[in-house]
Amino acid sequence: MRIAIIASPFISVPPVRYGGTELFIAHLAEGLERRGVEAVVYCNAESTVNAERQSCYPRAEWPLSTETSGMLKELDHMSWSIEHAAKVCNLIHINSAPAITYSRYVSTPFVCTLHHPYETALTRMYERYPQIHYAAISGHQASVHPTLALTTIRHGIDLTKYRLQAKKENYLCFLGRIAPIKGVHIAIDVAKRAGIPLKIAGEIQPIFREYFDTMVKPQIDGSFIEYVGEADLEMKNKLLGGSRGLLFPIQWSEPFGLVMLEAMACGTPVFALPGGSVPEIVRPGISGAISSTAEGMADAVRNMTFAPNVVRSWVEQEFSVGLMVQRYIELYEGILRKGFDSNLRVNLAKVIAA
Repeated sequence: MRIAIIASPFISVPPVRYGGTELFIAHLAEGLERRGVEAVVYCNAESTVNAERQSCYPRAEWPLSTETSGMLKELDHMSWSIEHAAKVCNLIHINSAPAITYSRYVSTPFVCTLHHPYETALTRMYERYPQIHYAAISGHQASVHPTLALTTIRHGIDLTKYRLQAKKENYLCFLGRIAPIKGVHIAIDVAKRAGIPLKIAGEIQPIFREYFDTMVKPQIDGSFIEYVGEADLEMKNKLLGGSRGLLFPIQWSEPFGLVMLEAMACGTPVFALPGGSVPEIVRPGISGAISSTAEGMADAVRNMTFAPNVVRSWVEQEFSVGLMVQRYIELYEGILRKGFDSNLRVNLAKVIAA
């Protein structure tokens, strides 16, 4: 079985810093390879994922120079990738909505993982392509797409890349895009209410520069509230591992939230507001706490009694990359088996008719 997995051309696989979807693709591809399934990852040439790589663009480009150039580059990358993959792979696994439109030009079966919250226009487009097999990344995400035939496969994480740290330091952390929907300003409020310093790591995208300048930057003093820049894997291990807790005050219906797993893999509990997939990932009293207000989050942080080894065990049991890979293998095999059976019936019908 040979599976094509198509990433965007903008961010390397795995990502050096920002890139949740690219991290998922890296974990999936490498997990498939460990199980003896060939994975071909279509990505930019700066990618280092441990699988066969195919590229038509030599370098990553993030953030995008312009919206138009980004759109054209992605369309070009996707069309080239799908044309190539249809010749050398048994199945094509895509990770963006525009890519589904190319399925009409090839006979190779498609899987599309949905990485975004519900949007009417996107769902109407998916409904036009019922032959594609769709995968939701959380039960919540599946629940808001009732018109689609979905398989729910929650993300898993490669625990070998994250270090369990039992000894915590006296700070909280926030890790993610510096954007209103991620609630960075609320994380600052929670830290102040709890009386515990906060380290903020994440990308400041140009589109949200005003938000950073007005809502976040004025609160940064370099001591109690500190911005430490973007985080690569090593910095994530140090930042998350040493923290007393990850603050996840989400302001939207989060489709999944891989950073929660990254924190738990380091033995660090997650303190979150209940948006989207959060109740599926955070087990109160085991791997973190879910509160309805900033004041409630601060109370939970002050009263925390979490054992780092128990927090990590929760991820090992529920969100290992092995579990995720097994579910995708089952999905791929089912699709290919169905296609084989269908072709066999057609061929037999032709023989009988002759």
